[in-house]
Amino acid sequence: MSPTTPTLFLVDDDEAVRRSLLLLLFAQGLPVQGFESGEAFLQALAPGQTGCVVLDLRMGGQSGMAVLEQLRQRRSPLVVLFLSGHGDIPTALEAVRQGAFDWVVKPDTGRLLERLPAALAEAQARAHALQQWDSLTQREREVARLVGLGWANKEIARQLEPPCSPRSVETHRAHLFAKLGLGNDNELGRWLTRQGWLVGGGV
Repeated sequence: MSPTTPTLFLVDDDEAVRRSLLLLLFAQGLPVQGFESGEAFLQALAPGQTGCVVLDLRMGGQSGMAVLEQLRQRRSPLVVLFLSGHGDIPTALEAVRQGAFDWVVKPDTGRLLERLPAALAEAQARAHALQQWDSLTQREREVARLVGLGWANKEIARQLEPPCSPRSVETHRAHLFAKLGLGNDNELGRWLTRQGWLVGGGV
C-alpha cells in the first residue's frame, strides 16, 4: 500500500459477502483491497495510509469497533464506513459518534454505493490536509497547535523549546497560514480540530 494514495479497503470475515462486494466495487471502477479480518487489515496498513475502509461491525476476532479504536489510537486519517446488521444500528450510531464517517445496513448495496462517493471525497480531503500538514516544519506545527488553542505570540514564544522571540513566532505564523491556505486563528483552530491534530502528538 502507498500511504499517499487514497485507497478503498473492504474488511469482512464473511467470504461470500466479501467476494460479492469486491465484485460490485470493481464493477464501479473502484480500486479496492479485501481483507478477511480486522487483524489482517491492521497488519497490512501502512502508517498514515489515506483512503476509505468499508468495515463490518461484527467479525470473528477483532470487531469493527475494536478496529476503529485501533485506527483512532494510530491517529489514522482513514475514513471509516461501517456495514451493520439491523440489530447493530445502536452500535453503528455509537461508532459514528466516535468518529466513523457513516454506516450502511447489510446487504443494502444500493445505499453503500450512494454513500461511497461522499466517503471517498472526504478521504481525498484528508489526504490533501495531510500533504499540507507535512509541508510544515516541525516548529511551524508546534506553533500551529498553540495558535489553534488561542495562545498569544508572547505565550507561544515562552512555551517553545528552545524559546524564541515573539517576532519569530509571528514569522512562523505567516508561513504556516500561507502553506495551509488559511486566513485567521479561528480557521486554523477549526481545521486542526477537524483533522484531529489540535492537541498533542499527532502526525
